[in-house]
Amino acid sequence: MDEDVEQLEDEPKPPLLGAVAIVGFPNVGKSTLVNRLTESRAAVVDATPGVTRDRKELVCEWAGKRFVIVDTGGVDVADPSPVTQSIAAQAREAVAEADLVLFVVDARAGVTPGDEEVAQILRESKKRVLVLANKIDDPRQENLALELHRLGLGDPIPISGLHGTGTGDLLDLVVAELEQIGPLGRPDLPDDAIRVAILGRPNVGKSSLVNALLGRERVIVSDVPGTTRDAIDSVLEHGGRTFVLVDTAGLRRKRKHRQGIEYYSELRALEAAERADVALVLIDSSEGIVEQDLAVADVARKADCSTLVVLSKWDETTLQVDEVRGHLRRRLRQRPPFIAVSAHTGRGLERLLDTAGQLFDRHTSRIGTGELNRALGELRAARQPPGGPRGRKLNLLYGAQIRVRPPRFRFFVNDPGLITRDYAYWVENELREKFGLDGVPVSIDFVRRS
Repeated sequence: MDEDVEQLEDEPKPPLLGAVAIVGFPNVGKSTLVNRLTESRAAVVDATPGVTRDRKELVCEWAGKRFVIVDTGGVDVADPSPVTQSIAAQAREAVAEADLVLFVVDARAGVTPGDEEVAQILRESKKRVLVLANKIDDPRQENLALELHRLGLGDPIPISGLHGTGTGDLLDLVVAELEQIGPLGRPDLPDDAIRVAILGRPNVGKSSLVNALLGRERVIVSDVPGTTRDAIDSVLEHGGRTFVLVDTAGLRRKRKHRQGIEYYSELRALEAAERADVALVLIDSSEGIVEQDLAVADVARKADCSTLVVLSKWDETTLQVDEVRGHLRRRLRQRPPFIAVSAHTGRGLERLLDTAGQLFDRHTSRIGTGELNRALGELRAARQPPGGPRGRKLNLLYGAQIRVRPPRFRFFVNDPGLITRDYAYWVENELREKFGLDGVPVSIDFVRRS
């Protein structure tokens, strides 16, 4: 029975059929629909218009078929604010890259001037469009969808993203449309793709760094703290390796007091850290290192990410490298390496990716049992182990690595009760020193030899 389960789990997933962009005026229910179709809570939902800003890609599975859904921010052409215009530009780019577009309209509000502006953009794109008459929560309201014919984009489809009414038929139609369009599927990420979460307090330059690495405006950059609300994935090839960069919302202190959009945005950032291999902890070097930066680094450690500290805005600082090195080694348990970069001048960007790749290699490395036990012998000789009552001494017998990504070790001892906190930290740091694991979370289980 177990062999059959393993065989099913090893079966390759079907290829991605293509990309489906979901667009519409602000607050028509796009993110609620995305969460319904993907059976997730990946998109931040709030009654405030404009919650979604960057475009966000998620994989949807239906009837054995898979495709990418691209959630976008609300398109409001008439709003002159820079952030709103950037949101509209992101949505246009999503439409340009999509194979199929779902145009979401609030059927209860009827066709608004904003809906007509979005419809005009879609007509000019020449893409296949399905018009969705959303928020029809009662079948008796389906006649509200009829007004949407005036958009000139075909027959509207009545649905309720909130309650799921009509979404099964919609998914059937999406799959049929993608298969009719042709094999334009996207490749899946390779198994050795390096997931990199970009963490930091608000406004330290996370989105600017992502855009500089990608060489285009993939995420919205603004001087207003909190511009990024979702965790946004971007794929980048460098040096023959695939990186998945995840830009996240700024992490603030006292997160338990956050509510509404801030709470869910920061929750997405924490989830992004938990599914990443490497965390880039950004510190605004023009402001120096503050306590909140150290708290962000601790978030990465607790999420089992290997950590690289990135000193952003290096072109604007008087900070000294030796000052940074000493401060980080004293305060951060993982002893992460650091690198100084400037998104504005491009300084350090290639070296940043190279260093992240090297950190990933150590994050996924396996130390041979013989090599590890020789190191344990050196540890026994280097420091007297702690003792207990009646003169009992700890005996560090032997060990093995039991997990990778990140590494975890099991060391057998005569009595785990003799392990002190100070000695355990010393062993952890010695392993980092001997095997080049600076910045890598090292877990050690001290267990009694049976």
